[in-house]
Amino acid sequence: MTETTFEVRLPFDILQLGLSRDDIQRRVSEWVAISLFTEGQVSSGKAARLLNISRVDFLALLRKHGIAYVNYSAEELSEEINSANRIEAQELP
Repeated sequence: MTETTFEVRLPFDILQLGLSRDDIQRRVSEWVAISLFTEGQVSSGKAARLLNISRVDFLALLRKHGIAYVNYSAEELSEEINSANRIEAQELP
């Protein structure tokens, strides 16, 4: 993947927290990919590719940060539950 470099200004105190420059670079990259995903600008697969990790690892990263992968509206959630109940009813003997 092609990379570019640009300057990011951070408070000096962040470095005092024991984070290395590599840690900060990784966190900034993760934050951008997660932000793009949560804003609906990229899919989970695309966000994973931006970070050069698997989609499963990206979903684990979301979970680590307490971000829901699935964000249903109340109506969508109700439809999903109804669909699951219909499937379950069909499978019962």
